[in-house]
Amino acid sequence: MPISLIILAAGQGTRMNSDLPKVLHKVAGAPLLVHAMAAGAALAPDRTVVVAGHEAEQVRAATLAQDETALVVVQEEQLGTAHAVAQAAPALAGASGDAIVLYGDTPFIHADTLAAMIAARARHAVVVLGFQAQDPGRYGRLVTQGEMLERIVEFKDASPEERAITLCNSGVICADVQLLLTLVAAVGNANAAGEYYLTDIVALARARGLSAGVVLCPEAETMGVNTRAQLAGAEAAFQARARAEALENGVTLTAPETVFFALDTVVGRDAIIGPHVVFGPGVTVESGAEIRAYCHLEGCHISRGATVGPFARLRTGAELAEDVHVGNFVEIKNAILDEGVKVGHLTYLGDAHVGEHTNIGAGTITCNYDGVFKHHTEIGANAFIGSDTMLVAPVRIGTGAMTATGSVITRDVPDDALAIAREQQVIKPGFSRKFFDRLKAAKAAKGR
Repeated sequence: MPISLIILAAGQGTRMNSDLPKVLHKVAGAPLLVHAMAAGAALAPDRTVVVAGHEAEQVRAATLAQDETALVVVQEEQLGTAHAVAQAAPALAGASGDAIVLYGDTPFIHADTLAAMIAARARHAVVVLGFQAQDPGRYGRLVTQGEMLERIVEFKDASPEERAITLCNSGVICADVQLLLTLVAAVGNANAAGEYYLTDIVALARARGLSAGVVLCPEAETMGVNTRAQLAGAEAAFQARARAEALENGVTLTAPETVFFALDTVVGRDAIIGPHVVFGPGVTVESGAEIRAYCHLEGCHISRGATVGPFARLRTGAELAEDVHVGNFVEIKNAILDEGVKVGHLTYLGDAHVGEHTNIGAGTITCNYDGVFKHHTEIGANAFIGSDTMLVAPVRIGTGAMTATGSVITRDVPDDALAIAREQQVIKPGFSRKFFDRLKAAKAAKGR
């Protein structure tokens, strides 16, 4: 059956005290909105509609970066959640099957939970995601009779008896897409806030003789983010879950509480992750690789048997083949290192390809940027790059070639050749003693 996703992302989020739309603040390196989109994407939806409002163009850009097939509509005035869903109606013209309403500031709804809601649609016309709250606070309450959901009451409109209910509303709703739009169109705003509440569709459905039910999830899944403190709490919750999953999946974390994962981090079984490692977006670490302490990784791929760090940085486009060693204070960007390459210390490799079993000496730099363009460096297999070599791109170092320590290489080096590009050393006997004697005398005279 076709599925449509409607993700509400129009709010400004004034309590964030930010110029950035609330849904674009990040948890685990990804905007809150992307977390919601990723959960919904597991259902393979036919249509995804994001309802934007505040800074809509920024929200549109983030949406399309995640899913270029998604549709973005704009809620010009924020008049409530039902009004927001109504803005999606033109984008859902002709759609069939079920629709699920998600929220761009609620990042932790599981795909399994959404699948359970779809399954519950076989029994009910409208399905609401609820949870038992330890502290119900100002959540909307789910008023039930037996297994039937009768209505949802917002806290501001609830009686004392209704406020005593601990079964609370997450806001996530599933219904036939055309029924949802019909019910939303009938919602009024005769309430304490003067808003059009999406929650009113339950009572409207029941008034038409349609059934409504509840699917329960853990309260942690429903965590919303409205403040910086809640954003920090969401980050902590994500990291705790990601660390537990990594350990369960056979990854060694020597100091789990110091490792930070991104939403899309992939780490294989028997990989070893040392203390204080930070994963940015787009990192894959294959089984058996080791990431040592204090490394920062983003947009890179690390193959089986490779070792990285300590104190290394791998940036976007870094590709490490099997058994590559990248040591301390090494930075790799947009570079491919073939099997067995060794880059031990204090080196920058950018826009480069290094052939298998090549050794890169300490202090080597690929000088890849001329102020306007980036240029490529090609280093062949089994080459030896001497310490403190500057490779001025574009340049090619041949297979089996060498560069002398301290060289500035500006021309291609043939296979098996040695390149020396430095001034000849000159010795001036006695110069050092005479030079310093003269300086000391000048200093003493100045002191008088």
